[in-house]
Formats: sequence, structure tokens, C-alpha cells
Amino acid sequence: MFPTRRLAAPSGFFKRSAEEFSRLSRIAWNTEALNTPTKSYTLLDFEDVSTVEGCKTMADRAVGGFSTASLDFEPAEPASNTPAHARFHGSISTKLPANWRVERTGYAAFRNRDRGFWLFGRLYWDVDPYAYLALRIKSDGRRYTVNIQTDSIIETDIHQHRLYTRHHRVHGQTPMQQALSSRSGEDSAIEKGHHSRGIPDALSDFPPESTILSSSSSVKTAGATGWETVLLPFNSFVRTNHGYVMEPQTSLLRSRVKSIGIGLTDRIEGPFDLRIHKIWATNGMGEADIEEERRICGADALPLDEGVKSGWSDQKSNKELEGQVGSAPKGKGLKGLKSEWDD
Repeated sequence: MFPTRRLAAPSGFFKRSAEEFSRLSRIAWNTEALNTPTKSYTLLDFEDVSTVEGCKTMADRAVGGFSTASLDFEPAEPASNTPAHARFHGSISTKLPANWRVERTGYAAFRNRDRGFWLFGRLYWDVDPYAYLALRIKSDGRRYTVNIQTDSIIETDIHQHRLYTRHHRVHGQTPMQQALSSRSGEDSAIEKGHHSRGIPDALSDFPPESTILSSSSSVKTAGATGWETVLLPFNSFVRTNHGYVMEPQTSLLRSRVKSIGIGLTDRIEGPFDLRIHKIWATNGMGEADIEEERRICGADALPLDEGVKSGWSDQKSNKELEGQVGSAPKGKGLKGLKSEWDD
């Protein structure tokens, strides 16, 4: 593709090209493609106000509904170690519009806008070398879903995963959950009608074992800030289309990611409030990220991943892993991946 005046007209075209060239050159110069990356790859950093401005919100108002959604930039508060972040908030309403064609309302979402073009065509994120999508968030406990759209054959396909948190509410524990339980029967019947195996683990109400959450046992912990980091495996994302699980399931096209966003479709009336600090691709919590993790998340910080710490090169750690393969379950992150490869 040649950089014509039409393609070069949008602001940032040459800047995007220079940044992408710089990133690819760094990977080639450091021969990073020959090894599993131990450094994270930032996708959306909401400490930058331009990242917030580069996102779009969606709600059922587009079809005449009454739900609202906003994404605002919140400045940092050094006194409380609160970083600058994006605040996704609004209100969900299930009231139906006068249009008889609309049968269901009550949703809100946001995602980044298309990344535009660079010198060699449309710009995508390539997260193929990474195992997890990491999100640092502060949740109100509602049923949010992470949405990833790729350059797939069917443009309307979206790969989804429930955004589990330590504040994730369970059926029967609160009035909100009782209302949620009454609606889950309806949603489950719809899903089972389109997916013969029922609701996939990644979209269920309880986090699967592959999801990495804080191991802190209490929601109210001394030193807790409310912020937490969640790691969702890319391989666990479920292919959906217009809200329904599709068959056959296809893996996420990680080399051509177009957009990443978060949606709320629990259809429970009332306000919602989700804070997002950063979204990135990673293979585990490394030393480059652990200081920021502990400063922001406090007692809810994820531990340092030993696989990332050793870089898979420490021979002593490798021997210890080999001796533990038969007696202990495989871990998560790079440490778990290393033990699988050793098998």
C-alpha cells in the first residue's frame, strides 16, 4: 500500500508508522521472536487521556432504549496511590421503546476505535506470543464481559470472556444477585438453544481454573485499594455473534486484533461504575510490572510469576520444575507453560 494523500491525511499516520517500525525493529534487533516474551505488551493505557478519547461507547439508546454509558478520564490521586484511569459508568434500563421491533434492551459497552492505517496497511495488535490478556480494574461487582474483535472472515464475530474479579457477586448473596438469578434461567435457555454444550466456562458465573485472580481470601483486606489485576487466557475466549455462542468454535486470531472493549449485559436496572487503569498482553507478572502492581493494588496485588522472573533460563529452577512435574499440579503463567513444554 502506498501512502497516498487520503491515507496520510488523518493526524498521526506518520507517528503510527514510526512507532510500529520502532517496535518491530526492537523485536528484530533483540531477537525477541526466538524466545517467549517476558515483557508485557501494553494495548490500552488509560493513564493517557488520548487513549480514553480514542474509545467509543455504545448503549441501547441506538435502538431507542434508555440505558446510558460514558467513558471519562479520571486524573491521578497521589495521596491514595490512585493512578489516572478511565471511568466507565452509566445506568442500565430494561424499559422497551415504542418500536415494536425491539424485544430486548439493557446493555452498555465501550471499545477502542479502529487503529487506522500505517505505511503497510491497516494497523492491528499482534498478541500471538502472549498467553494472557491482563486488565487492571476496580469493579463494582457486576457481570462485565471482555470483548475482542479480530480481522476474521465474519466481521460481526466477537470473542468474549467474563471479567471475573474478587468482587464478583454470586447468585443468592445480594438482592441484585436474586434479580440476576431470576433472569439467568431465561438467558440460559436462549444460550442452550444455540449452543449444544450449554454455557461455556469462560462465560459462566464462576471463574474457571485458568483465570488468574488475586489469591487474597477476604474482600476487605487491610491495605486493599479496590484495584486488582485479572489475567484471562486468550485460548479461553469464546466465539460469539450478536450475543449468541457460535459453532464451530474457532480460536482467537491473535495476530490481527482490531479492538478490545468491555460490555455490561446483565440486564439489571440501575447504575454501574467500572474503573480501568490499563489493558495489556502478557505471559505472567514479571519484575518490570510487579512494582507498579504492588503500588496500585496493595494487598490485592498478584504475586511475581517465577517463570517470568527466571526468563526460562535458570537451570536450577528448571531442574526443580522437572522434579515437581509428577508430584504437583502445573502452575499458571510462564512457570506452568514451561512445565508443559518439559513434559
